[in-house]
Amino acid sequence: MQSFEENGVPMERWKVGASTYETCLTRGARLMRWKLDVPTGHREILFWPEGAPMELDKIGHVRGGNPILFPFMGRNYADGEKFAWKAADGVKRPMPQHGFARDAVFEIVESGPKYAVVRLVQDERGRSCYPFAYDFRIRFDFLELFLRITFEFENRDSKPLPWCAGHHFYFTLPWHAGLSRRDYVIKIPSKKQWRHAADGKLVPFAELKGASEIGFDNPHLSDCIFTNLKSATLSFGPKSGEEDITVKVGEEAIPGSWATVVTWTADPEAPFYCVEPWMGPPNSPEHKNGLRFAEPGQVDTFVTEVSLM
Repeated sequence: MQSFEENGVPMERWKVGASTYETCLTRGARLMRWKLDVPTGHREILFWPEGAPMELDKIGHVRGGNPILFPFMGRNYADGEKFAWKAADGVKRPMPQHGFARDAVFEIVESGPKYAVVRLVQDERGRSCYPFAYDFRIRFDFLELFLRITFEFENRDSKPLPWCAGHHFYFTLPWHAGLSRRDYVIKIPSKKQWRHAADGKLVPFAELKGASEIGFDNPHLSDCIFTNLKSATLSFGPKSGEEDITVKVGEEAIPGSWATVVTWTADPEAPFYCVEPWMGPPNSPEHKNGLRFAEPGQVDTFVTEVSLM
């Protein structure tokens, strides 16, 4: 690992073969950039906007890199109140969209030439949302054409603790000069698709049902929730089938029925498209689908892999 500064902010860099990874691990555990050396220079696997703010109170909302979504993703509701949730004790507590980890302080526990382990530093804001005894750690394994990220949620409390976390990868798209979104497709082996309604409910979405390949120019693709995955691995890339990116959700060949992939972009002209592996759909504390519980003393994990091979 190489430590450096960017605009006075501490950063980290890993150079592994043709891949270069740049992170700001102490601020939201943010993986910012993944660059791949190619004959014409380098290819940006992840999009990071030039000049994006790095202050702790601003980095969480930067549209780039890979924000960490913990302890829950998306919008959560309790008794109709948005950005709130209830645990087993029945107490209504605040929960920001996508949780509070993406702009939280992390500490680097250990690091090496091809990996790093970070730990969430709990603060008053996080405790107001999630006032339990736990450790949340993230291990990054950086390989030449392969990224593996492991969430470790350790319950240090006396009661089972709920969680349903995920990733928000901002993949650069298109990544070839002269091509546009219509030249790229995504293959998600999903049997069910959903929208997240304004009241927090999951609404079945039929427009993409049965599609084996979906163009990134399809107006129905953004903000779609894919579940009931027939395989843990999905892929996307040019229609030619070359240079695909593959994403694996979890460690099983076939994940649980509520393992989720969300696709999202800001608008038709955005230079990125998000492909997001989640443990479950949004608002899981209310509808319970995809919600997992770590027992006292247990370490529960969620693994995501991204491959260029």
